[in-house]
Amino acid sequence: MCAECHSTGVRKNYDAANDRFASTWTEISVGCESCHGQGSRHVAWARAQQSWWPLGKDDDPKKGLIVRFDERRDIVWRRDPKTGNAARNFPPALLRKEVETCGLCHARRGEFSEDWIPGRWLSDTHLVSPLARGLYEADGQMRDEVYNYGSFKQRKMFAAGVTCGDCHEPHAAKLRAPGDGVCMQCHAAEKYATAAHHRHESASPPLACASCHMPERTYMVVDRRHDHSFRVPRPDLSVKLGTPNACNDCHADKSAQWAASAVETWHGANRKGWQKYAEAFHSAWTGQADAAALLGVVATDPNAPAFARASALTELAPYVSPANINLARSALADPDPMVRIGALDMLANVSATQIWPLVSPLLADSNRGVRIRVAALLAAVPTASQPPADREPFERAAAEFVAAQRLNADRPEARSTLGNFLARRGLLSDAEIEYKAALRLSPQYGPAAINLADLYRQLGRDGDGETVLRATIAASPPDAGLHHALGLTLTRLKRREESLGELRRAAELDPDRTRYAYVYAVGLHSAGQVDDAMAVLKASLARHPTDRDTLLALVSYSRDAGDFGTALNYAEQLARGAPGEPGLTALIENLRRQLKNPDAR
Repeated sequence: MCAECHSTGVRKNYDAANDRFASTWTEISVGCESCHGQGSRHVAWARAQQSWWPLGKDDDPKKGLIVRFDERRDIVWRRDPKTGNAARNFPPALLRKEVETCGLCHARRGEFSEDWIPGRWLSDTHLVSPLARGLYEADGQMRDEVYNYGSFKQRKMFAAGVTCGDCHEPHAAKLRAPGDGVCMQCHAAEKYATAAHHRHESASPPLACASCHMPERTYMVVDRRHDHSFRVPRPDLSVKLGTPNACNDCHADKSAQWAASAVETWHGANRKGWQKYAEAFHSAWTGQADAAALLGVVATDPNAPAFARASALTELAPYVSPANINLARSALADPDPMVRIGALDMLANVSATQIWPLVSPLLADSNRGVRIRVAALLAAVPTASQPPADREPFERAAAEFVAAQRLNADRPEARSTLGNFLARRGLLSDAEIEYKAALRLSPQYGPAAINLADLYRQLGRDGDGETVLRATIAASPPDAGLHHALGLTLTRLKRREESLGELRRAAELDPDRTRYAYVYAVGLHSAGQVDDAMAVLKASLARHPTDRDTLLALVSYSRDAGDFGTALNYAEQLARGAPGEPGLTALIENLRRQLKNPDAR
């Protein structure tokens, strides 16, 4: 997994049948071809410039290189004397060849093809991680080690046309100027390198631009990284959403409110900055009722970074509805492939038959990452049910999807993913082989065990499913998903007490997954333990006050118990999170009638 970035010309050459590698590489370290691609034509060009070369001079303007990183050629950055900032003399290209090439190693991503070509969209050969819970903070700051690509593509300077090479000299692996000098290439020192701007005149050592605008985190004990999203410090968001901020990185003994008040005193109350999507992702990651609306605003904001728009679309998957399906429809035509992939992610929970007309044109998309995502979405539609004109494009995209998983057959994730694809295609025996292979590679890999148990459910083999789940639980650290799946399996095997024990364990292990508490409560209610079921639901609701399933269950159980007032309160709480939903309006009206007349139906 490290070799792709720390060597040149790596080919994995994994033999899945024998569980053996025959990996090769052209250089054990990072060489010219790591960034420029295969160099044989460049060598030929160089030889052709010599007087002794028998085939004559080669006048190729690209010098035999696969791509020229010429995005800064003829670019003039003119500084505006009013703002102190520089701007380009013409709009930047959509595809930044340099940024996509650097992203090969400076992105949080997974490889699915070794056919990388410099200068093309990284999404053509790699799955790039979007703004996701656990990887990024809600406002887009790095949390886990996401490297620089995702952060950089959120920045205002990226939108203005800055590329990696404006700040970094790639061949020397150094900044283009020492210290703040790299920033002062574009930002006037008389405006920004002053105490009037940074407000830290007496700081020792003197405060650097990076101190406030590129907070540093250390990974793997020794790996210090600066956040490349270049954001305005927002301690006010720390107060509201709990995100970190550069001020309190230094002033750890002070509160975020103290820092927010200082910034407001210095610069005024309107400190929104460039990145304006923190509340949307915070709402999505904490299950707030306004998540869908806020994510929709980000997804359709033409001024939002494409990286953020793509991420918002992905986060909309649990909230997809007839009301917002057009968000995906328009995003499928976006020129940035990562946005198109985000739109496909948004449709992941919609019937493949229903979305076929919408997404099937992308089976022939110019970007391989888009094509294989479409193939995965449409896998459940049998060939005989596919429009004849789409069958060949689907088979080509499906073959690319399978090849992507075969490349990573040394990883249990890829074997399980391929198993899911085969299962949706109805190839259950082949899917079983892949799930078992995943568990041989990693006996504690929960998703493969859960998927295999579900396949056995479809085959009427719940006893085999129980065996698989128990073996994986024994090999794993506590895993709520495994216990939940085992509880459902035991329910089908009609072993209620054991089932309730496993469902309870799942809910205890992961109280933030409302589904686990909900299913446990349903099991308790079915067993006649009504009070216990209500207690579980109320505890879950306290943590997730807008969860729809929890509220509906509380409405139903309260009404069944004849407590129409409580049922009405829960129904109104649900309606506040989904205003205007016709079914809820009718439910509330019915509960009000029952409250007045308990015998009414």
